[in-house]
Amino acid sequence: MTERSDVLVIGGGVIGLACALALLEEGSSVRLVERDTLGSGASHGNLGMIMPSHALPLTRPGMMRDLLRWMWRSDSPVLVRPSLDPLFFAWGLRFARSCRREAMLGIMRGRQALLESSRDLYVELVGSEELDCEWEPCGLLEVFERAESMEATEPSHDLLEGIGVHAEVLDHDGLMNLEPALRDDVYGGRLHLRDARLRPEKLVAELGRVVRAKGAAVVEGTVVSGFDTRAGRVCAVMTDAGRFEAEHFVVAAGAWSAKLCRPLGLRLPVQPGKGYSITTSRPGPCPRRGVVFHEANMAVTPWESGYRMGGTMEFGGFDERLSRPRLEALRAGARRYLRAPFGEQTSEEWCGFRPMTPDELPILSRVPRYPNTVVATGHGMMGVSMAPATAKLVAEMVAGREPFLDVTPYSLARFGAKHYRARHGQAH
Repeated sequence: MTERSDVLVIGGGVIGLACALALLEEGSSVRLVERDTLGSGASHGNLGMIMPSHALPLTRPGMMRDLLRWMWRSDSPVLVRPSLDPLFFAWGLRFARSCRREAMLGIMRGRQALLESSRDLYVELVGSEELDCEWEPCGLLEVFERAESMEATEPSHDLLEGIGVHAEVLDHDGLMNLEPALRDDVYGGRLHLRDARLRPEKLVAELGRVVRAKGAAVVEGTVVSGFDTRAGRVCAVMTDAGRFEAEHFVVAAGAWSAKLCRPLGLRLPVQPGKGYSITTSRPGPCPRRGVVFHEANMAVTPWESGYRMGGTMEFGGFDERLSRPRLEALRAGARRYLRAPFGEQTSEEWCGFRPMTPDELPILSRVPRYPNTVVATGHGMMGVSMAPATAKLVAEMVAGREPFLDVTPYSLARFGAKHYRARHGQAH
């Protein structure tokens, strides 16, 4: 079987679906190929926070010291399992270099551009497409147990204020008046009014509904096995459902993008970072908005339809096993801050793989050897938060128009020419 479209999108998570929608609105015919079901990867079990407040990356001065301190704790916020994989070792070295202050400041500006733009684009998207995804622009609360913890974050808070990321500082009484679900022994917090929330699995279901209604061909349960390339262009992808031809291609396969792109001469520095979440019924009392618990390095999101705790980061390849200590760390963290930390009924315990780049910026770039192919991956923990702006940039790249944001921070060129040639596999 051979079928043709203007654009073929690989990946049916929030990034792939948002790209498909943006391309359809450009007037392109679109085919989307997903290895499993739509939204079954990292898009499914995340917290659904839309977070302009989180422009500051993990890559910051002092992070390497923290990683060494946490390395042997099974319940640590970030767990790095020792690996002999040379690609992971190279990724780690670049991550360490990104933790310098000058690098961090550049990364922060690149993240803010996508986060702020996406926040505004979500308002348009949810309204125009009437997405039933429990969108609520209710802000995000960052809570501290101890005075010294909050004071230690003041330099970071000042950096964010300097680039326009504002927060309202709350003392204990102000915090308790705003959020009665908190325990009385918390110290203080910050309210990020620009942040919002939605239910991510509902978002991807709604995006899937909309792209189908607009004419996209959605092919689920289909694995891409290779590319047909000729004269400096990708002509088709080969799958277990047949050959699909297109004029343009978008690789938005999340943590699996690196493997997919090797035959295209790319060695993408993307590693799977496993995150965890627990979904329960709404506790009573239930928080009124998303809450980040600083010392516990976790967060909770309430919706009308449920409640979710999430967090942690684990580097250890594509290990799909659930870690009981890491799940229990989420429950224990919620107990430290909330009067009723979770609901009585647990509907899901989940883990999934976030596509992590070593500098905490996504890759939004044409493939150097095959310019009719665009890579859109590496969003880490911010895929839902960055999806609309990512999709708009990808659609503009495919159309050959000037992008509405400077895409230099997200280019493959920042990793150097060696990443243009995969160690394993050559283009067909």
